[in-house]
Amino acid sequence: METEVKLTKLASCAGCGAKVGAGTLVRMLEGFRTHQDPRLLVGYDKSDDASVYVLDDQRALVQTTDFFPPIVDDPFLYGQIAAANAMSDVYAMGGEPKLALNILCVPEKMEAAAVQEILRGGYDKAYEAGVIITGGHTIHGAEPIYGLAVSGFVHPKKVLTNGGARPGDVLILSKPLGIGVLTTAAKAGMVEQPVLDRIYRQMAALNKAARDVMTGYEVHSCTDVTGFGLLGHSFEMAQGSGCTIHIQSAQVPFHPEAYLMAQMGFIPAGAYRNRGYAEAGVAVRGQVSRAVQDLFYDPQTSGGLLMAMPEDQGLECLKALQQAAPGAAMIGYVTQRGDSWICLE
Repeated sequence: METEVKLTKLASCAGCGAKVGAGTLVRMLEGFRTHQDPRLLVGYDKSDDASVYVLDDQRALVQTTDFFPPIVDDPFLYGQIAAANAMSDVYAMGGEPKLALNILCVPEKMEAAAVQEILRGGYDKAYEAGVIITGGHTIHGAEPIYGLAVSGFVHPKKVLTNGGARPGDVLILSKPLGIGVLTTAAKAGMVEQPVLDRIYRQMAALNKAARDVMTGYEVHSCTDVTGFGLLGHSFEMAQGSGCTIHIQSAQVPFHPEAYLMAQMGFIPAGAYRNRGYAEAGVAVRGQVSRAVQDLFYDPQTSGGLLMAMPEDQGLECLKALQQAAPGAAMIGYVTQRGDSWICLE
């Protein structure tokens, strides 16, 4: 749908690039009183993708929320991407999303037709995922914001967290990087439409297929690579697991056009926040260019799943995964804790 006012022009930040830095969040939450409950398997203190609360021996409730300003101008596509991104956290925990609530902020002068298209995009993607949107909340504000609060279910003994990686594991990433760089460059008219169409399809793609594949293997840890970038989320996985994560830079998939744009300096502000958060824990062991490093810190919107699993299952899982996510690749491995949390090789 064409709109008279470009949605991305109404937003100061785009997509998951608007996410508050991880280090800032940790400081903000320090010292808060919270209730303790043995049924709460995963809470906000774990720096994980969603909370998990045990209901009974067979079911645990998975809850998350995610929303952001427009990353594309088409309101229907924006709704699809925002919904896919919100549901991704449940998939990253190994769960199945079931219910959702709309979270919507719209400028008072925004056309009703555009607002309806945003919502239609969200409902369309929720329907594809088998999720029921049961209501929500809408307010007026300075710029558009859309997303979902999502509830799902997972078996209590099959919960995947970002703190379960083990020495000897290999790492698989299901979607290529470069979204933040390319959408930043697109604002300057530097990206051709076929490239934009490709990354739009990627952002709108659910991580359901990747989840379906990985749950057939002995996955030890999983997270989705979104606002904190590959290195930010890998940093959290390494700390949560008490291990060192080795990223084999030459194996990491990214859109080639994003590399060219990164060389030209089209780096979103979120990438600098991510670098400030994780860089102290990253040791660069090989010849890894600044542009490639920028792609690894680049905030991704509706990015792929990063999973850690035993080496003897990695190749078989990757082969199966590539049928559903052709851009998937094995990008590294896990060792005992060394001098740094992450080694770029």
